[in-house]
Amino acid sequence: MLVRADLNVPLEDGRVADDTRIEASLPTLRLLLDRDAAEVRVCSHLGRPKGPDPAFSMEPVRARLRELLPDERIEVLENTRFNPGERKNDPDFARELADGSDLFVEDAFGSVHRAHASTVGVAELLPAYAGLLLERELEELGKLLGDVERPFVLVSGGAKVEDKLGVLQNLGGKADTVLIGGKMAEELRTENAAHFRLEDVVLPTDAIAAAAFEPGAQAATFAVEAIPDGWLGLDIGPETRERFAEEISRAKTIFWNGPMGVFEWPRFAEGTKAVAEAVAGVDAFSVVGGADSIRALNELGLTDKVSWASTGGGAALELLEGKDLPGVSVIPAA
Repeated sequence: MLVRADLNVPLEDGRVADDTRIEASLPTLRLLLDRDAAEVRVCSHLGRPKGPDPAFSMEPVRARLRELLPDERIEVLENTRFNPGERKNDPDFARELADGSDLFVEDAFGSVHRAHASTVGVAELLPAYAGLLLERELEELGKLLGDVERPFVLVSGGAKVEDKLGVLQNLGGKADTVLIGGKMAEELRTENAAHFRLEDVVLPTDAIAAAAFEPGAQAATFAVEAIPDGWLGLDIGPETRERFAEEISRAKTIFWNGPMGVFEWPRFAEGTKAVAEAVAGVDAFSVVGGADSIRALNELGLTDKVSWASTGGGAALELLEGKDLPGVSVIPAA
């Protein structure tokens, strides 16, 4: 059996730094082994190499998967992006991946929005099925596209409006409250790329601003309109944190994607922390997506407190935009 998993995990000093995605792949792999699969070949990309690159070898991932699932029938193939045919959905590379396998299981939700050889090409050569993780992702995220319990609060952050423009337009009009933080709040205030009526959106009223984009730069709290020229808003301020938490506390359905600031630097992490704690603390159906938001939940030990922590960044956004996902569309039963 050939399984396309999402093993695109962060590495540090040649070791897996966060094995969340590896853990998420285990239920499907265990099911196949329990059903007496003779061999399970797992393929995935790792990082964005332009070709073979030892820094992006799958060996650390292979070692961690063996620790979590020590079964001789599991084989982890080398990084699919080492082959230039991967991103081109090259038929020859797809045949190379499929050779010797009886069926294909797509379980890499984080990659199904890409028409690559390992997500689409092999599914056109072998009987193709959705894995347990892919099914669960589609089920949980799909709930946001149907009738939802209200109030429905959409929380969005990150660097650029354009990254989440489709979700803001598709879900924003459906939400009762839209909370926007991060640099995209500034872009929305000045450019309104999402074409929202700004009175329908809750934007930050204060911010933690710094004199330079540096973790140790001089910083202070300002009303948004009073941020000094040349200073940068790197986190939402205490007044905004309180307002966002209050809105979230009333929600019955929540979708959160994107940090409220440069949360990787502790001095500018309080806004993201406040949102994470508010989302985790409310009695609501809560879905969190995006690598940064999931990382924040993991670091705070709150991942188990939300209804669903999605493993897919771009795939989740495209699904919620209403787009077709090539790696899903190619599976007959999906």
